[in-house]
Amino acid sequence: MSALDLSGGVVVVTGAASGIGRATALAFARRGAALALVDRDADGLADTAADARALGVSVTEHVLDVADAEAVAALPEAVLAEHGRVTVLVNAAGVALAGRFEELSMDEIRWLFEINVFGLIGLTKAFLPALTASGGQVANVSSLFGIIAPAEQTAYAASKFAVRGFSESLRHELEGTGVGVTVIHPGGVATAISRNARVAAGAVDPEAASKQALRFERVFLTTPAETVGEAIAGAVARRQPRLIVASGARAGTWLQRLMPVRYWRVLGRGYRRFTRR
Repeated sequence: MSALDLSGGVVVVTGAASGIGRATALAFARRGAALALVDRDADGLADTAADARALGVSVTEHVLDVADAEAVAALPEAVLAEHGRVTVLVNAAGVALAGRFEELSMDEIRWLFEINVFGLIGLTKAFLPALTASGGQVANVSSLFGIIAPAEQTAYAASKFAVRGFSESLRHELEGTGVGVTVIHPGGVATAISRNARVAAGAVDPEAASKQALRFERVFLTTPAETVGEAIAGAVARRQPRLIVASGARAGTWLQRLMPVRYWRVLGRGYRRFTRR
């Protein structure tokens, strides 16, 4: 599959109001791509759009919740009416949920899956005809936790493993169609996802859970989102099947390969020291 020329292309980015989504959108804008930006945060979306327009590209803003199936189904028509085509879909919208499995309610787990999994799948299904017409690329943001599964990440890790499995299977299905699939596994990226994580309503000590999330952000989420955004745009242009990026991602991936069942024997030591602080 030949490399993708992003200059003059049209890139749809979800989660574009902040974090990895925002950084990725601006990385594509710097490469000359027009943008259709998607997020439920209208103010943050407007800020990203303004920064992208300052780079000289055409931008449209689409305020919606990716968990809203009807809004997602209607989105391609709106984007095509404005831009005429779609060459890349970046599914970067996502949320986190803090708490041990026994503390999580099924409603909380469903909430996370509606955004992290079903929203992503729904957007991919909605835009696939347009991507097939252009010979484009799907880029799905999973996580390092789609490769390894730490304790107290049961719902989040399950959702990110689902993204990985969906993306890899879809890539195999689409061979020969001209559409490629990139799955991204970021490690510790300096975003607010941990700080903004929903704490399980059944948490024994919600305040301690919130403090632990902030400590996790300070210690582990260290790679600038801009670095990750640039890496994603480059990987999409090269039609790279998988991108491992940001602090801890390569080390965690190699450890899982070396110790596919027992990697937690190593990682768990650091985790236990971290949670005792």
